Amino acid sequence: MKKSLVLLLVLALCLSAVSVFAAPPKVGVCIYKFDDTFMSYVRNTIETAAKGNLDLSVQDSQYDQPKQNDQVDQFLTQGVKALAINMVDPSAVSVLIGKAQKKSMPLVLFNREPEAADMAKYAKAYYVGAKAQESGTMEGQIAAKYWKAHPEADLNKDGVMDYVMLIGDPSNTDAKYRTQFSIEAVKAAGIKVNKVAEDTAMWDRPKAQEKMAAWLTAYAGKIEMVFANNDDMALGAIEALKAAGYFKGSKYMPVVGVDATPPALDALEQGTLLGTVLNDAKGQGKATYDLAFSLASGKPAATTVGKLADAAGKVDPKGHYVWVPYQMVTLENYKNFK
Repeated sequence: MKKSLVLLLVLALCLSAVSVFAAPPKVGVCIYKFDDTFMSYVRNTIETAAKGNLDLSVQDSQYDQPKQNDQVDQFLTQGVKALAINMVDPSAVSVLIGKAQKKSMPLVLFNREPEAADMAKYAKAYYVGAKAQESGTMEGQIAAKYWKAHPEADLNKDGVMDYVMLIGDPSNTDAKYRTQFSIEAVKAAGIKVNKVAEDTAMWDRPKAQEKMAAWLTAYAGKIEMVFANNDDMALGAIEALKAAGYFKGSKYMPVVGVDATPPALDALEQGTLLGTVLNDAKGQGKATYDLAFSLASGKPAATTVGKLADAAGKVDPKGHYVWVPYQMVTLENYKNFK
């Protein structure tokens, strides 16, 4: 009897030790490029949440889709239990889905929305992000509210908002919708618009500064509003405007962006950025971690951020989307987000 009891105790201790020292599941993560300001906050959130819970490998895809494809191939040979991918090119998602599907590997795509038809091809594919239409609409509403409250913004007094648009990656869904819906929101407010110029700055601050500087030379005195698909480009435009003498005395140019990054909130406080839209980096990072952790652990998909939904946004416990809502950020409420 005593020997049996001792054996049972030893067995219990061994099982306890196995449970305590079991290695956390491996998860491979790709970020489209590390030096994107917004994505750096998403990445930091994922890494912080994963400490002690996941064996995480995070790769910089350096804005190179073939490189990202190779990184995914390497993850699949390394025995990861799930993939979390911030795609370089969302239009290439079918290739990555095919790679994951061959290995029956859970796949969490985040921040760059793939086509719903591609997502529907694989039952283990999930997406975390925000509806880009919302961000564009809010951006346009900020611009429209300012325009109506400040008649002096209409430089030539023709009742038409003459604007320039800084576009992110033209192949990116967010860039397309932010460009489209921001202007639609201005029109919906009863304001006529005229596009002076638009061009891509690929989400990049220095590129946006260069574009804005060129526009200020080519269209001197003809620009009344600056739209940017993200805050980095908005801040680049602001640097060009500063160099041209704006934000001194009464010389002002309204600039709106998207993301509500800390540098953008600083610009709001300084009075150089009119407004932005919170793209919740922490929320997206946490939801991505939650899904990756549950799926890598062999459990049903779960998240503590929002609820699972379908592609249209309807809450569905069997859905494969987590939609993290946007929030409008202006001088009146920016302190709530700092």
